[in-house]
Amino acid sequence: MAGAWWAITERTSRRTVGIIAGLAGVAIIGGALALVLTGAERLLIGLGIAVVLLACATACARFAVLPDLHALDAERVARPPSKAVLICNPRSGDGKVGKFGIIAAAAELGVRTIVLEAGDDLEQLARDAVADGADCLGMAGGDGSQALVASVAVEHDLPFVCVSTGTRNHFALDLGLDRDDPVSTLRAFADGVERRVDYATVNDRLFVNNVSLGVYATVVAQESYRADKARTAASMLPELLGRDARPFDLQFTTPAGDEVDGAFVILVSNNPYATSFSPDAATRHRLDTGRLGVIAVSSATGADAVALMTLSAIGLRRSSPFWHEFTARAFEIRSRGGRADAGIDGEAVQLDTPLVFRSHPKGLRLLVPAGNRAVAARRQARDVHVRTLVQIAAGRTPGSPCR
Repeated sequence: MAGAWWAITERTSRRTVGIIAGLAGVAIIGGALALVLTGAERLLIGLGIAVVLLACATACARFAVLPDLHALDAERVARPPSKAVLICNPRSGDGKVGKFGIIAAAAELGVRTIVLEAGDDLEQLARDAVADGADCLGMAGGDGSQALVASVAVEHDLPFVCVSTGTRNHFALDLGLDRDDPVSTLRAFADGVERRVDYATVNDRLFVNNVSLGVYATVVAQESYRADKARTAASMLPELLGRDARPFDLQFTTPAGDEVDGAFVILVSNNPYATSFSPDAATRHRLDTGRLGVIAVSSATGADAVALMTLSAIGLRRSSPFWHEFTARAFEIRSRGGRADAGIDGEAVQLDTPLVFRSHPKGLRLLVPAGNRAVAARRQARDVHVRTLVQIAAGRTPGSPCR
């Protein structure tokens, strides 16, 4: 862990030493595991049986708390819009709009398309579409574009269609949409169902995924970041996190009343992210909790960071005083300088402080393909906690108070 920290925050020879130390640590752990497992056939068989039993138990637990999927499959189709408009960014996701034939597919469904050209004001295009009588707005692009067009849809109480043609499409992923087949999402214009999810705002600006402050926001604000992300980050991290780095001018108060100053990572998300070590890590199981998720790291020295990284590696990061994780309906971040760099759904901006975050429960009307609500329910069923299972085993309804 110490080697990994040096590799990130130091330069030249110290960075090299850190990389070597990290690799040596991995080799030692791997060698120890190899020695334990060599010749231990019974151990491997027992371990395999345990994994199978654990998988069966997890599947049964998820089924026990899963809503009635048959009822969800019979969901009522919404009245299709008569003047739907889809704005397309042809440059997003290395040209996915063209690769998947989004414009032609939309035309077959009777959806008018607007192609975003260089220099166009995306928000103004959406407003012009509403002024021309659009009764549904859609966006084929990345998360930042999705949020901007969704804000216009919210303002006019119109349904919104998310077509995932960006690079990562985190919003579509957490909605349970098929990111590998964005054309399938276009069916929402013709025979979709309405689904209400939360959106969040920071100083009244809407976001659908998250707002990042500290290291990430500072790095993405650099002009060189778009051209070479890895090199820009590698050159800046020692300056931002090294021994001579100045604390970030960011302060906030936790729901427990603790004052935190100088956190170098702050992530405020529209609904909390899963932070456990699982295939669902860094995704959101739900988008309708009405809560913001907040994660912050405030270690002040390299030793503090190493301690936190070590605890994280064994799943005990929440016991560290430098790890802050909680949910809230509203949240505020302050700064003494009156301004803060931020990354809003991946877009670099600078905002006046204090930054006031709010969750807007079920404020976004989505049109999604039929069956998406069932997919969302299956995703939610993955979020099974030990406390829930204990309540079920004791014959109580999950979420009921213990007596």
